[in-house]
Amino acid sequence: MRVLIQRVKQAQVDVGQETVGQINAGLLLLVGVGHEDTAADIQWLVNKIANLRLFNDENEVMNLSILDVGADVLAVSQFTLFGNVKKGNRPSWGEAAPGPISQPLFDEFVRQLSVKLAKPVATGRFGADMQVALINDGPITLWIDSKAP
Repeated sequence: MRVLIQRVKQAQVDVGQETVGQINAGLLLLVGVGHEDTAADIQWLVNKIANLRLFNDENEVMNLSILDVGADVLAVSQFTLFGNVKKGNRPSWGEAAPGPISQPLFDEFVRQLSVKLAKPVATGRFGADMQVALINDGPITLWIDSKAP
């Protein structure tokens, strides 16, 4: 699984004219699922994300985790994180798991993260044409791949 993490002052995801997920300060997670991803990838990512020290302490040092500060999380499915652009100019999506595989894994990721954080995780709408708006804070942006060495 791949996750692009952005620390945000606020974020929301709309489908059509409806806001389906919205948070104030916290983390926006763009989440992609690949063919080889399993429950072990979910568990590793949930623990890593929950404990990453991305928030400032009283000395303005990034020393606090989302668990420490109790901030919100918005998770949005993003198959394009598996886009391959090595050949030609049109991305290939062959490395992304199809919806029947990726949706249950994404849903389980959100469920486990909600349990770990002891609060709901806002989401977009899987497979929908979503408009994501955010105010990046920092900016702090990290790329995590559960399969990376």
